[in-house]
Amino acid sequence: MSYASTSKAKDNVQNRGDKGSSLLGTTAFLGLRTADVVLEYHILRHGLANNLITKLGGDVLLPGPAAVTHTPLDVLGLSPYRLVILAMSFGAAAKQVYWLTATSYERLPLSTAIPVGIFNGVGSTINTLLFLCRQTSASANGERFPQTPLLIGAVLYAVGIVVESLSETQRYLFKKDPKNKGKVYTGGLFSVARHINFTGYVTWRIGYGIAAGGYAWGLFNFAMVLVGFWRAIPPLNHYCEERYGEQWQQYKRQTPYKMLPGVW
Repeated sequence: MSYASTSKAKDNVQNRGDKGSSLLGTTAFLGLRTADVVLEYHILRHGLANNLITKLGGDVLLPGPAAVTHTPLDVLGLSPYRLVILAMSFGAAAKQVYWLTATSYERLPLSTAIPVGIFNGVGSTINTLLFLCRQTSASANGERFPQTPLLIGAVLYAVGIVVESLSETQRYLFKKDPKNKGKVYTGGLFSVARHINFTGYVTWRIGYGIAAGGYAWGLFNFAMVLVGFWRAIPPLNHYCEERYGEQWQQYKRQTPYKMLPGVW
């Protein structure tokens, strides 16, 4: 059975292989990701969601003293902990903008750009709300800085962002070379796992969740995102089998792990 007749309907990327650009899709995605960072800042700095937290039965975490970094960041008026949470929102948005404008070779239609942009924005907002609710916040002692969940979360976040960005850049540079047309990229980080960029995404989402809402929330993020990729990989695998044939089979033998090296 062909990919088009079976797996395509289950694929999260309906326009897989459709190279080019979409002005509407790109504009909408950039706007949504930028708006998300602005929203998170107003929630963290101006208490935009304080009433919501209170109405839901939570207590709002009181802000700590503003960070003094002697840099332009001081104008944000955020405590060190809140500054890191905002930086994670910004970093996630910046990474995705970089992916779309610099390393993606597939068109992002408006019908995909909007739900993907909203999904990531909602994820950031939930993290921010959980951090600001004293009952769910990873900040166990006011906003003392630094704290263990923040440190662990920040390390996982940084590793994930680097792995996702670097792997996608390596693949883009390989595909950009005309000599590699029609070839599977099997080098760099993709020699560790066939979907190592997904691994990077999962890792930074876990770190972001831990830093904001603690270990249980980070674990929930891990399960939620992993299940999503568990469902997304089979259609992608079918597409690659059909597109690359024996090359893909050889790659699967050479690199047996899908996302988690040594596990799966």
